[in-house]
This record gives sequence, C-alpha cells and structure tokens, in this order.
Amino acid sequence: MTRQPDHKRPNAETIDAFVRIVGEDHAIRDAAAMTPYLVEWRDRYRGKAALVLKPADTEQVSSILKLANETRTAVVPQGGNTGLVGGQIPFETGNEVVLSLGRLDRVRGIDLASNCMTVEAGLVLALARQLAANAGRLFPLSLASEGSCQIGGVLATNAGGVAVLAYGSARDLTLGLEVVLADGTVWNGLKSLRKDNSGYDLKDLFIGSEGTLGVITAAVLRLFPKPAERVTCMAGLSLLEAAPDFFARVAGRAGPALTAFEIMPRTGLEFVLRHGSDVREPFPSPHAWYLLFELTSPREGEELQRLAETVLDEGIKTREIESAVIASSLAQSEGLWRLRELMSEVQKHEGGSIKHDVAVPVARIPEFIARANQLVELMVPGARPIPFGHLGDGNIHYNVSQPPGMDRTIFLSHWEAMNAAVHEIVLDLGGSISAEHGIGRMKRDLLPHAKPAIEIELMRKIKRAFDPNRILNPGKLLP
Repeated sequence: MTRQPDHKRPNAETIDAFVRIVGEDHAIRDAAAMTPYLVEWRDRYRGKAALVLKPADTEQVSSILKLANETRTAVVPQGGNTGLVGGQIPFETGNEVVLSLGRLDRVRGIDLASNCMTVEAGLVLALARQLAANAGRLFPLSLASEGSCQIGGVLATNAGGVAVLAYGSARDLTLGLEVVLADGTVWNGLKSLRKDNSGYDLKDLFIGSEGTLGVITAAVLRLFPKPAERVTCMAGLSLLEAAPDFFARVAGRAGPALTAFEIMPRTGLEFVLRHGSDVREPFPSPHAWYLLFELTSPREGEELQRLAETVLDEGIKTREIESAVIASSLAQSEGLWRLRELMSEVQKHEGGSIKHDVAVPVARIPEFIARANQLVELMVPGARPIPFGHLGDGNIHYNVSQPPGMDRTIFLSHWEAMNAAVHEIVLDLGGSISAEHGIGRMKRDLLPHAKPAIEIELMRKIKRAFDPNRILNPGKLLP
C-alpha cells in the first residue's frame, strides 16, 4: 500500500485565496461536483480533494503554485484523467488541491518552415493531430485515449502509442517546454531548435516526471510530412515464436516505411468481436495470434503495396505466418485498426482485469509470454491472459482477465501478487516494469526493486532540488 502524503488540508482562508486566482466559476468546492476529477476510468483509484482549480493560463498556474508553496499545500496536476497508474488521482486524505489544465487549450503558433507547432497543455491530443493535418503535416503520437487525453498529460507520462517504432515516444516528439516550477517561477523553454548543445536538457527532466517536478503549461511539438501512401496489413499465425522473425523480415525490407507493428491474441480478438461495435473477423478461419502492421511514405510511387505483398508472401512461404490480408480501402484499414484499438476497452466486459505495461527485448517476447502464462495459470487457474500491444518496440500490455464465473473482487485481490510475479520475469529478461504508462501510485513501491539504488537516490536529489517542500504530486512516482 502506497504511503499517503502528510500535507495538511488548506484552511478556509487559503482555499478562498486559491479561488480568487481562478474565479469562483472555475473552482469546485462541492464534493459531489468534484467526482469526475477524483476517480480514474477503470475505477481502481478514488480520492478526495480540498478543491479543484481550473486555471485559464500560465499566469494563473504560476499564482496557484506560488500560493501552494507558501502554504505547503499539496497539488495534483491533472490533464484528461486518462492515466492508468493513478498518478493523476489525489489520495483519500482530502488534503490535496487538484489542478485541472483543461482550459489551457490554445494553439500558440504553427511554424511550417521549422515543422513544429506550439500548443498549450490542455489541448486534447486528437485536436492537436487534426490541427497538424489541417496544416498539411502529421503529428504522429496516437493513443486509444487520444479523444480525451491532453498534451500536458501525455508529456508528463512520456506516452508512447502505436507509432513509437517510427517516430519515438512523446519525449522524442518534443522540442521545447514551458513549465511552472513549484515556487511559481515560469521556465520558458519554448525553443524550436533541433540542435541545442548548451548544457543540461531540462525539458527531458520534466517529460515523464508525472507532475512531480513542475507543471507543463505549453510545448513545442515536432511535425512531419503527411503520408502520401499507406498500406495496412494483418497476418495470422499459430506460433508466437515466429513473430520476432517475421517482424525482422518486415523491418529489414521496409526500413523507415514501417511505422507500426502490433500483436494480438485470439482470446483478445474474441473479446473485441463479442463486445465491440462495427467489427468483423479478419480471416475466414481463426488464428492463435494476429499481427497488424502498417507501411507509410510521404512520397507517392513508393510501391508500398508491392512491398507488402512481397513480405507477406515470403512470410507464408517460410511458415512464419499462415495467412494475410492487405486493406483495400481506407474503411478496411480503419476496420483492422479498430480491432486493435478496442482491445483494452472490451476487457472490462469480461470482469476483472489485472494489468501490466511492460517492455522486454523483441526477441524475448515469446519467452516472456510463455513464462508469464504458465505462472498465471498456477496462481489463478482458468485466468485468461490477453498479451497484446507494440511488438515492434518490445512493449507488451500483459493483461489478465478473470476466469469465467469467478468473483471479481476475489480475482482482483491477486493484483499485487500477480504484478510482482510477472514483473520478476520481465526483470529477469532485462525488461522494464513500465513501458509507457508511467509509475504513478500503482508501481511506486515496486521501483526500488526495478532500479538500482543509485538511480533512485539521483531521482530523489532531483526532486529535492526542484520541489523542496514536496508539494507537487506527492506520493507518486518516487518511493
């Protein structure tokens, strides 16, 4: 159980001072009205807060943090509240103030010559992607939650998504930041430079820090040419052991044209077919595993269709895969991707689900899944593992659904023990216990087992330097 922060609840005078900063219409005092900000969508984490504040701009964020630092009030920054490890949810003490960044949603500028755009932290990711598209560019960060997650949140957690293979994670897509520090000081690092070798790269400290070092209020994001050609393919196979070899084949043939490479198990696909809308079987007969990959190019005439046909034909001849389909239209491409995008959402219809967001070397993914499946069956006979995700970069979402008919509460009581056992396998294979979701509350106490003591101590020193009064998202990330 994660130790809760020991900050005191702000008194009535302090609460009134916070409210004056944003105005009464943008502060929530009523406990019932706060509810949407105090629970995450899976309902695993619920908290309480003294107040919810919705600032309009960086200046108001600065004033809020200055007052919080002076009064030693704990602040929990929150974006779209789509996080999966509880980092955006306050604890149950009711002593913290939630800082909701949704009103900071302006686009400050688009620079097509430099291929970048400057946006505020509250802008929804899907809107950022659409703005880039309207300008004739691509912002490649794409997540299942992109319709509600916000730029500040995806940067604070260094989100990944389906295009990491080609474009990198949120950190790789960010050129500069504006950040409000714990004492209210504003750091304006909104540079659009591709090269700046003039000392420590401060922006990389804040990206992935989960709001524990500062509050991101704006960012300069990298843009790319829009794809002129796109080919979406799905392959079925019976032996997971063949998947890394087929990935190597596709990557070797396609090079930078390979932008995504995903894996899904038959059990997970059956969940999607059972509970999803506008979905259909991709093949006439089922397969144990499915691979979904996409080739893109900013230039026309790259013959991606022929390249896809070649690698699929080679994969079938070498028996790495059993059958394949190439999307013949945009609608069919979207249909194939919908099977993957619904994989997380539909699991809740099958009862309790114990989650893992891990990374292992690509070549060892089959070994990891085989060992984890065996362990899960020993711990909870009949449990249904749903390992899926980004095979191309080694990031597997190893989720486990409860056995049919088992009591949900009893199944979920195995969460910590199953996490510990699965993570032990991950670490044995040289992997990470958090690939893209972050640490938050869920994995905070696991971190000392996953990282060397020197790394934990260095992180603590950085935290003390940036936030000596521990007001920024206390009790998250750092043990």
